[in-house]
Amino acid sequence: MLAIYKKEMRAYFTSIVGYLFLAFFLALIGLYFYAQNLYSGSPNFGYALGGVMMFFILLVPMVTMRIMAEENKQKTDQLLYTSPISVTRIILGKYLSILSMFGIVMLITCFYPVMLSQYGTVNFKQSYACILAFFLMGAAYMAIGLFISALTESQAFAAIMTFVVVIISVFASQIAVLLPTGAKTAWLIFSVLLLGLAGISYAVMHNITVSIVIAIITELALFILYQAKPDALDGAVLNVFGWFSISDRFTDFVYGEFAVSAVVYYISYCVLFVFLTIQAVKKRRWS
Repeated sequence: MLAIYKKEMRAYFTSIVGYLFLAFFLALIGLYFYAQNLYSGSPNFGYALGGVMMFFILLVPMVTMRIMAEENKQKTDQLLYTSPISVTRIILGKYLSILSMFGIVMLITCFYPVMLSQYGTVNFKQSYACILAFFLMGAAYMAIGLFISALTESQAFAAIMTFVVVIISVFASQIAVLLPTGAKTAWLIFSVLLLGLAGISYAVMHNITVSIVIAIITELALFILYQAKPDALDGAVLNVFGWFSISDRFTDFVYGEFAVSAVVYYISYCVLFVFLTIQAVKKRRWS
């Protein structure tokens, strides 16, 4: 795992990608730190991180698009899969390299509350809780990007799909508010989502039979629920879309609430998508 980690870190710093990520991200944080904290006089460093969030979704695809897709395209993945290193260690080594790139930025960011304290009183607990939450949120997004990159040979496609998924998760709550809340609408939306789940299962397992069975069973169960107890679906769209909104959890930290549930939520996302990536790669290995 250490060898894979070193290889990936070397790849970032022998190309322009790593330097662009670090420079652009630090420049954004510095700009929002000046605008939200120094110029506006706010002692809450979470406001600066909240402002950076929208630009951060552009950086996630940039740093994750090549992590697996490049190996698939150049067929060097076969060398990895036939090595004595387990797939789990390969994926963890790659994922940790992405987190290290992100961690370098967040480590430098830890000095901003200290600088801000020179101009007034700063709530360090809240500031560093926001930094921790922002790091975990980024780790969740990067786990999603890692998974998408493992499904394709095209870095451009991986970047576009990661961007689409991330942007949907950012605006999930706002999208849900615009949708009707009736049971019929919920049934239609959930039907589409379940078909998407079947598609993900096929991407991971490459087994069309299992994917079709999953689609039939879940769609049938949803139809039975809709027919038997439609009231159970009223307002369910808002709840489900809210659950998928990764960025919304960060808001609690910005306003001074250390939400343990949000920490567990982010870690669960990381574990889930790293696990899915491992399963997808294992399936490719034995195909």
